[in-house]
Amino acid sequence: MTPGSKGRLISVQIGMPQTLGQGDASDPMDQLWTTGFFKLPVTEPIWLGTTNLNGDAQADLKNHGGAEKAVNVYPVEHYPYWQQVLGAAEFPGGSFGENFTTEGLLETEVCLGDMFEVGSALVQVSQPRQPCWKLARRWHRRDLALLVQESGRTGWYFRVIREGTIQAGSCLRLVERPCPEWTVASANDVMHRWTDDMQAAQSLAVCPALAVRWRETLNKRVETKTVSSATARLYGLNLEHEHKG
Repeated sequence: MTPGSKGRLISVQIGMPQTLGQGDASDPMDQLWTTGFFKLPVTEPIWLGTTNLNGDAQADLKNHGGAEKAVNVYPVEHYPYWQQVLGAAEFPGGSFGENFTTEGLLETEVCLGDMFEVGSALVQVSQPRQPCWKLARRWHRRDLALLVQESGRTGWYFRVIREGTIQAGSCLRLVERPCPEWTVASANDVMHRWTDDMQAAQSLAVCPALAVRWRETLNKRVETKTVSSATARLYGLNLEHEHKG
């Protein structure tokens, strides 16, 4: 992709946290959980602020949301694959909990730091999405977060450089590419596949467009020469022991 290239915003989804499940369920996948994963489409113009879309919120603000994860983005091109994997009869926009479902933008083409104009807003790619256990819980498949991570079909996050009004059907026009050496796919590779490559970790960690949390994780890896466990993120605290066993 080069400046001027365009993708399309297929659909926009927002939702507030809700509590689901059963408090006494014997299966951890059925136990109570609070999530903002279930989002509904909006077709009218909507305000995009520095931390989220108007009417959207996250349940776990430690790991989701905030200025560097203001918008969760997922390519519609991946939908047929996951619909087949999950055997889902329907797979509407927002099926992976994303705010923006896009067309024409893929992890192998989009780079960290890419700035896109959409509506009157200006957004920037901050990091790949790191799938968590809530995605698995939504589809009732324990290994789904791991499958998404290993597939590289993760999507990514936007930070908001300029607030504005956006709407489904709009173009996302690439206006600046400061870090062409770091695609979302290559950043995923360094974090999750090339975990023994400390030089690659150090190189990614100094990318100025990369979210702070990712830089901290990579710097810690380089300093300690160890890789932090992702089990709790991928399987949830209730499922961690079961997975290890």
